[in-house]
Amino acid sequence: MCDNFFDVRAFGAVMSTGANAGQVRGPVQFSFARSLDPILPLDASITRMAVAEEKGVKAPRGSKEYAEWEAGQPEDKLRTMGRKSLIPYGLYVGKGFISAHLAEGTGFSEDDLTLFWEALLNMYEHDRSASKGLMSVHEVFVFKHVGTDDGNAEQRKQQAILGCAPAHKLFDLVKVQKKTGVEAPRKYEDYEVRFDKAGLPKGVELTFTVAGAKGYPAPGA
Repeated sequence: MCDNFFDVRAFGAVMSTGANAGQVRGPVQFSFARSLDPILPLDASITRMAVAEEKGVKAPRGSKEYAEWEAGQPEDKLRTMGRKSLIPYGLYVGKGFISAHLAEGTGFSEDDLTLFWEALLNMYEHDRSASKGLMSVHEVFVFKHVGTDDGNAEQRKQQAILGCAPAHKLFDLVKVQKKTGVEAPRKYEDYEVRFDKAGLPKGVELTFTVAGAKGYPAPGA
């Protein structure tokens, strides 16, 4: 399964359809993204003022008999209602993890990682809809563990696999807040994004990527 399917190799799978074939723990995991400020969900209703079914009438459309029949029908049966939920604007922050240790077990390679970055940065470009609007990935911060032992390459590799700093401390280095004077954000430029470079722990490097820029984060992050 890992050899043949990228999603299993990257995200894992529970293969219990029919006989229980066990499960695969994938190296790539994401938490639920959360909006930085309160959002206002809206519902847009769609009304079709047309006859969907013409049961009980034999007169052709446009005739006097058909008009009389249509006028006598209950209004709620002549129209159909639909709804689309939308959010005027919201800036969401998602946090993800890629385990080098689990990647060795599933065969998740550096080529797979490069493909993953490309998919992450462009995941909304071919999935547009009226309700999604202009959803896009604006910025990606990638922390790469490289190890702290300068004299021993093998030891440094093992340190990198286990990680050189807790993930939550690395996430705290990225600060996102509304700009002064902005009460209700309606665009990405209403926020200010800062990174505390001085707080980056030893053994960890940062790869900063802006969606749409040339190149992707270096493999191994």
